[in-house]
Amino acid sequence: MATRLGVDVGGTFTDLIFYDDVSGCVDVAKRPSTPAAPEQAISSVVGETLSSRQLASCEFFLHGTTVGINALLERQGARVALLTTRGFRDVLEIRRGDREAVYDYLWNAPPPLVPRRLRIPITERIRVDGRVERPLVIDEVRQAAEMLVADNVECVAIVFLNSYANPEHELAALRILRESGLEVDVALSHLVTGEFHEYERTATTVVDAYIRPHLVHYLRRLRRDLNESGFKGSCLVTRSGGGSMTFEEAEERTFETIMSGPVAGAIGAAEVCRDLGVTSAISADVGGTSFDCCLIREGQPQLKYEGTVAGLPLQTPWIDVRSIGAGGGSVAFFDEGGLLRVGPRSAGAVPGPACYGRGGVEPTVTDAAATLGWLAFGELAGGVTLDVEAARRAVALLGEKLGLGIDETALGILRIVSASMAGAIRSVTLEQGEDPREATLVAFGGAGPMFCGLLARELGILRMVIPNHAGNFSAWGLLGQDIARSAARTCIAPLDSSGLLAANRVFGDLAQRLQDRESNGMGEQTMEAGLDLRYAGQEYTLTIDVPLDSGSFSASHDEVHSGFNRAYRAAFGHTLDEEVELTTVRATSRTPLPRRRQSHSVSTVASAWKQRSVDAYSFATAGRRSFTLLHRSSLSPGVRIAGPAIVAEETATTYIDVGIELETHSSGALFLIDTRGA
Repeated sequence: MATRLGVDVGGTFTDLIFYDDVSGCVDVAKRPSTPAAPEQAISSVVGETLSSRQLASCEFFLHGTTVGINALLERQGARVALLTTRGFRDVLEIRRGDREAVYDYLWNAPPPLVPRRLRIPITERIRVDGRVERPLVIDEVRQAAEMLVADNVECVAIVFLNSYANPEHELAALRILRESGLEVDVALSHLVTGEFHEYERTATTVVDAYIRPHLVHYLRRLRRDLNESGFKGSCLVTRSGGGSMTFEEAEERTFETIMSGPVAGAIGAAEVCRDLGVTSAISADVGGTSFDCCLIREGQPQLKYEGTVAGLPLQTPWIDVRSIGAGGGSVAFFDEGGLLRVGPRSAGAVPGPACYGRGGVEPTVTDAAATLGWLAFGELAGGVTLDVEAARRAVALLGEKLGLGIDETALGILRIVSASMAGAIRSVTLEQGEDPREATLVAFGGAGPMFCGLLARELGILRMVIPNHAGNFSAWGLLGQDIARSAARTCIAPLDSSGLLAANRVFGDLAQRLQDRESNGMGEQTMEAGLDLRYAGQEYTLTIDVPLDSGSFSASHDEVHSGFNRAYRAAFGHTLDEEVELTTVRATSRTPLPRRRQSHSVSTVASAWKQRSVDAYSFATAGRRSFTLLHRSSLSPGVRIAGPAIVAEETATTYIDVGIELETHSSGALFLIDTRGA
């Protein structure tokens, strides 16, 4: 049985999807988020949507959280100390010596998460081959412990040089800290990441320590609230690299949850692409606060093994989701030069856009859409009744400052935010050699279906898909994720028979380590292997999947070499006549959850819905005209509709302009075709 509950917490709304495996029914709900205490919104939407019987029947609670990334972005994490090898105290400040904004002369690197006086050098040294060159000076660790206890440090990161090759000194330092009375959480770098590159490894371990207290307390409060409500199943949270892990494992590997929120939508979009046979796609998730996009090839989102958040690198599997501050709640304003700007500041859940009637007075993207008649059905998710007049007043006030009429101002807001979203999509496609015009746009989120036509037109995309449960689609994506675990270890060697044999031994160790982690008996684990490869003398690598047979590599070094050359040519257009070397071995284990049914029904449908027409603005004809207003639940499979039309559902609105045709797929997904460019 696979009855499960998914909850995705965004900056504006908290989305719920409940899937009943017995009846095949799906319940969807959306409530305003409570940023100061996200678990309150979760308890509220769960309590208002599900009966005690439904909650008791649920086997899995799957969650996408932004608690970790918000603590990092807002610099509201724990008070962290760093114990590191003498001579490496300032790694966090030295960084890589490059500039993220090359042409910005005012750019400064973000300040380290650990102030210098809490970065404590310890005498010790491990060689790159794991041999001890200089023993750990125990007294220095004891002195550090006394200082940290007196300084009320909340968490400690221990990062010793080359500890991934031999963790002996890190384990000894932990033991001494405990013996000295330090009881706070400690993050050990060899457990966080087994890869080289001291700056990246140090930054990742410090981030783990920085967000750990906040995330741990949050997950425990959330579990307590769920249990008190009657939920007795397993609690899982999404990993940045896709898949899920138990709350207990997330407490030990908090850095893996940094991109937990945005990833679920990309995973769900990839599943839709596989089901519909779409080989090249771009996911476009437009929420209340942000816009997230991801390139999907052959039914799989692009996976990286290092990402950057708030100017800090993280060594962890990472679905390549690009995010910008552009969403339904993004505030429109004019800058010092008198130009109209939109975002990244958002009205958020409180007070929200002016049209929500909760005290907001600044014009937002949602207010612009309401002004142009795109939200004409009058009710939004979460019990929000649309106040169109409040939206018009907010937009009109901005227009007066700019010397523009109401419709002109609203049009400008939507054009600007669409251009920003299109720029993010170009960064995830053109930078990787993909032509967005050849892809299908999979649009979801509360405002994704509303913007898909504008985005497609901006990018020259002709095909669009609006999946089921579009407004809550990230929560739906949570429900399809298996339990996944990953580990990596640096192993620098030439790519020859002996080097591949050494890498195979490292993989065996990593696989055993993953298999030893608790899986709660949820299913049989499957293993995947990868190797980071590069031409000798290069700094950066490409990761190549390696087939397995009975837990060992089944490809020869020549086959791996050929695979690397193919990947290199695809990425850079050529290959080099140089030796290839491997740098890192990667292992991933997957434990599948029970499969969901292929077909299901939505239990929340519009009551007494009548088709009618509304007056709304058409970008295609540059003027207002009559749009047919439909409800998605009334559309049968195979139905074809030519725009202009607006399709409403419980949690989203699909805007279909003149020249765009809609067809309902047998799965319930909506296909949109831009016939103007066909």
